[in-house]
Amino acid sequence: MYAVIKTGGKQYKVRPGDTIRVEKLPGEPGQEIELTDVLLVAKDDDLKIGQPLVEGAKVIATIVNQGRSKKIIVFKKKRRKNYKKKMGHRQYYTELQIKEISA
Repeated sequence: MYAVIKTGGKQYKVRPGDTIRVEKLPGEPGQEIELTDVLLVAKDDDLKIGQPLVEGAKVIATIVNQGRSKKIIVFKKKRRKNYKKKMGHRQYYTELQIKEISA
């Protein structure tokens, strides 16, 4: 059984037991959250595709960790103009453990 969910402007294919990193969601580690933006649910040969969401489908997940990923360097340069700019940032993320998928 698997599902395709949408969170943080991205889509993820998840199965029960998977661990995924998504854009930061509110909550504390150990807290259960419910993801209701389910685009597709597949169980054996039964496939439910939403228009755009599957009615009544949800994914239950537990927050494992809230953190920040590695630093991303952004470097801009314009040749012959003596213009260089170096910036960077660390993106916040939430690590989720998928518990169950219900449709």
